[in-house]
Amino acid sequence: MDKLDKKYHIWTAGCQMNVADSRRLGSSLEHLGYQYTEKAKDADVLVLNTCVVRQSAEDKALGYLHSIRPLKEKNPNLVINLMGCLVGVRGAEKLRKKLPFVDVFSPPSDSGPLIAYLSQDADYIAEANATQSRFALMDGEIIIPEHERGKLVSAFIPIVYGCSHACTYCIIPYRRGIEESRPLEEILVEARSLARQGVKEITLLGQIVDRYGKDLENGENLADLLRLLNEVEGIERIRFLTSHPNYFDVEVMHAVAELEKVMPHFEVPIQAGDDEVLENMHRGYTQADYRALIAKIREEVPNCSIATDIIVGFPGETDEQFERSYQLLGDLKMDVAHLARYSPRKGTVSQRRMPDDVPDAVKRKRFHRLESLQKTIASEINARLLGETVPVLFEAKVKGRWRGRTPTNKLVFVEADDDLRGLILPVRITWTGPWSMQAQLLKSSPEPIVLK
Repeated sequence: MDKLDKKYHIWTAGCQMNVADSRRLGSSLEHLGYQYTEKAKDADVLVLNTCVVRQSAEDKALGYLHSIRPLKEKNPNLVINLMGCLVGVRGAEKLRKKLPFVDVFSPPSDSGPLIAYLSQDADYIAEANATQSRFALMDGEIIIPEHERGKLVSAFIPIVYGCSHACTYCIIPYRRGIEESRPLEEILVEARSLARQGVKEITLLGQIVDRYGKDLENGENLADLLRLLNEVEGIERIRFLTSHPNYFDVEVMHAVAELEKVMPHFEVPIQAGDDEVLENMHRGYTQADYRALIAKIREEVPNCSIATDIIVGFPGETDEQFERSYQLLGDLKMDVAHLARYSPRKGTVSQRRMPDDVPDAVKRKRFHRLESLQKTIASEINARLLGETVPVLFEAKVKGRWRGRTPTNKLVFVEADDDLRGLILPVRITWTGPWSMQAQLLKSSPEPIVLK
């Protein structure tokens, strides 16, 4: 195709999956000859990649969308593309009537509608329709968008789209559709392409990442994929998220323990520490099941780090039930706890069938109690690293200090004049806090440093 002297801008909100989707869309647009611009007002193609996990996220997306409407009125040739969970897998027609100034509506993780609209290329459209992937590129490879080239050390790779395990509080299955695993070879092609462009770390993404391959005919699974990615030249670290207690099996634990490049960090949400609340959430396990899983992970992968999620104030949650969540967090001592106050999401089972009967003041009190507990736990865990030497992959320089992460995903800052981007170097931890650490860069290490 002839190079188009036109520009694109992508506004992205929400999760890591949306970040990955926007990067792949940017790659597709640059394959067509479009150039990135930081300013929405200068764009010929303006994309809004939206999130609706909470009502506030949806309101933010709609607010931004209406704020750019004057750009369309000023320039009728501007192409506006609404993409992501606000559109969902079945919402385009309804939105088309409400938002007539939007030219293209794209489901989550699907660049096809916009690329077809822009290219008007029958061969391209036919090839895109024939591929197994909803987000394939013409030559099968992703290119890092221009504004990120030479800067991107860590990248996300979606491996499972959608979700078929509908928790009662979650809108994602309704917006992203049923579970769909990407072909293994397609993922490997993307990893190799990213490695050639300087990416050192990849994070595999899925709403339930452990279910990778369950819909594929050849029986490949997450452990198989990890073993193949471990052989990709240039990729030094591999991570994956998010896991679900029902599907996270010992084969994956063994892969993490055995493979040099797969980092010993796990994201395994529990969401609540009370069995009745878990049942109302449709999580599919008990708090005893979860405790046993965490014990098994720590047995198979010693010195790993584990992150969890907890929602407070789910419909019907009593003080006694909350105390079980508090007790569980205190007992298990996780490295990270992502906390949230429950809010009803229109269209979910909990919103339709369960009254939001926990007062906001109670939710906030419970949230702050867990937050305070987790701060103490994280401080104690990180303090054990004081004076230790650990390998850090450096990502970027922020306010005069280099930022990087340990194998267990702990944030570390060091002061250095040299360009450390993309390097894995030994550091000695000199200060620890609950959320990050400071360290001194070692010019040479007295002992061999293992990548993990």
